[in-house]
Amino acid sequence: MRECRSCRSAFDERFRYCPWCGAIQRLKIVEYFDGFPLSRADERKGLRVSRYLNAPGHVRFSVWGVGEVQAAVSIDEVEALRLASFLRNTDPDPKRTRFSDRVRRSADALLETLR
Repeated sequence: MRECRSCRSAFDERFRYCPWCGAIQRLKIVEYFDGFPLSRADERKGLRVSRYLNAPGHVRFSVWGVGEVQAAVSIDEVEALRLASFLRNTDPDPKRTRFSDRVRRSADALLETLR
């Protein structure tokens, strides 16, 4: 059982909203990144990254196909910081500067949420 952060009523942890007062229980920041189409099968895939604010240090990556999750993994705050640092410090390929700018902005945003 979980206690509502707003009205303090008890309810099952599966609920995203309190069944008594309607308050949101899971807070997260979500960003979706289009996949790079290496083949026709990859054209409609993407990566969804979720940063849970009420579970410090929980970052989840989900690989999405057409309307469904195909794989997912969660990492802790230490690994999230390591990943953000890796993306931020990777020398961009001059042919892909637009992509590298996007990755750097995403890494900066992730680092800001972790601080």
